[in-house]
Amino acid sequence: MFGHREADGTRRSRGEKRSKLQGIFGEIQKFTYKLQSKHARKKEAKNVIIDFKFDGKYVVIIGGGEEAYRKVLSFLEAGAKILLVSRSFKDDIKKLHQEKKISLLKVDIKDGEAFFNQLNPKPDVLAIATSDQKLNMQLSKLAHSSGCMVYVADNPAISDFILPAIAKIGDVRIAVSTGGKSPAMAKILRDKVEKLITKEDLLQIKLQAHMRTLLKQQIADQKLRKKILYKILEDEHVKELLSDGKFDEAQRVAQKIAENVQVWQEAQL
Repeated sequence: MFGHREADGTRRSRGEKRSKLQGIFGEIQKFTYKLQSKHARKKEAKNVIIDFKFDGKYVVIIGGGEEAYRKVLSFLEAGAKILLVSRSFKDDIKKLHQEKKISLLKVDIKDGEAFFNQLNPKPDVLAIATSDQKLNMQLSKLAHSSGCMVYVADNPAISDFILPAIAKIGDVRIAVSTGGKSPAMAKILRDKVEKLITKEDLLQIKLQAHMRTLLKQQIADQKLRKKILYKILEDEHVKELLSDGKFDEAQRVAQKIAENVQVWQEAQL
């Protein structure tokens, strides 16, 4: 049987050599798995869905296409002050400008650094929606170095946040996010979620808002207020009235529930 001659002149069998190699490969695989697992944990832990207030924030959006237009509408609805930068603008964009809802800057950005340095004041948020990946990367780095929050369409890796698909039904807003993996699927899931919210749910929100305000004026104990609100939420009579659209009657029943709980609480003292 042929063998492998080691540096000291001894021979090692093919079986021994194979065993050693398998051991080495095994260690490499374990190390690779640890790195991949660590990387995966970091990726999974990055994003937290929050309801951020953009009211009054200065947002600069770069790009003039459909994606940029959708971002304009999102930030505009949130109350942001918007400057849209592009070499050309859609008619819908021009209309928003004519209505004095947004500002426009017509420019074809050739040098990202020169453009960003001329921005004064610097934005709170820079949203980039161009097809030029090199420019997108350059602008995102400049914005980060200036302390701006950055959003880059179709590139969550260099974005500080992701804009989720938002389900809007009455006063309800539900964010649906796939972490940037599939915006299309996020929209499909959003449409499914919207169908789950009923008229009764919306009236219950209205009733809860009314009762919270009322109870804060009357009861200092936060735990007692919470207890009353949950009693109202769980009450079958209230649910039935709201399902039938009888809000005023449901409100009277809710107030009676609150009174009864207070009387019971005082009797325990």
